[in-house]
Formats: sequence, C-alpha cells, structure tokens
Amino acid sequence: MSGLLVALALIVGAIALLITAHWLRRRSGLPAGRVIYSDVGTWQRNERTLFSPTHGIVGRPDYLVRTGDTITPVEVKSSPAPAQPWPGHILQLAAYCLLVEEALGVRVRQGIIQYADKRFVVDYTPGLKTELLRTADEMRRALDQGDAHRNHADRGRCIRCGVRDACDERL
Repeated sequence: MSGLLVALALIVGAIALLITAHWLRRRSGLPAGRVIYSDVGTWQRNERTLFSPTHGIVGRPDYLVRTGDTITPVEVKSSPAPAQPWPGHILQLAAYCLLVEEALGVRVRQGIIQYADKRFVVDYTPGLKTELLRTADEMRRALDQGDAHRNHADRGRCIRCGVRDACDERL
C-alpha cells in the first residue's frame, strides 16, 4: 500500500513539474519548438558568435528556437514594453535573422522581441533586411569619417552601458 502511495505522489509531482515548466516557457516568450542556441545567464553560456563575412555583422541572439524547418531568433529585454518595439531593438533582431540565414543556411520568417511584460513578433521581410543593411552602412561610414558618437539622451542607459569603462564619451 505504501508503494502505491509513493508512486501516486511521484506521478502528481511529475505532473506539477510539467505544468510549471509549461508556464515558465510561456512566460519566457519562447515559441514552441526546440531551443538550439542560448546566450543568457540562466543556461550555460554559448560562446559561439554568429558572423556574416558578407555584411560584416556579428551577434549573439538570446535564443534560437527550431520549429520544423524554420528557426526563430528571440531577443529578451528586461524593461517593460513600449507601445511598439524600439526601432533599435527591431534592427538588432533583424541582424540576428540575417546571421541565422547566413550561418545556418535556414530561411528566417520572423523573430521575437520579448519585453518583461509583452512580446512582439516581427516579420523578417526584404524591406526590413534592406533597412538593416542601409543602417549598418551608415554606421560604418560614420565610423570611417570619425563622426560616430554615442547617444547620451538617457543618462541611466549610459551608466548601465557594457562599454562604459572604455568609452571616452561617457557621462
């Protein structure tokens, strides 16, 4: 009889763990599918940087999720969601889409920006790719001409910046 109670308790515990795992995955913003790449602190850090020699773009998406024959990049932001995703976040996601296509040879249809309280699905269109490449070219030109400057409109963002120690424009 006690063996039956232990087995029943294990089954109930397993069901509770499955429900919790499902709830946590939905909360994370990850789509259904298999996580094939992760670059966030809660998992083992992925040292593989994606690189496009064609366009000179590098990056590490937070997650790549494979569903069937497609891969979806997911970028996680800890801040609350704006009414619409910030243009810089959309271009960052577009860069990950381009990198996945080149590095893994898989067509990307969309990506996800997951804010703390809301997620946005962004279609990776030819127009978005064109905007990404145009913006990257403008950034390279500004660097080449010595006219590249950081945006310091948000003091808090400057203080939290990952390259603050090396920046000669920091506040």
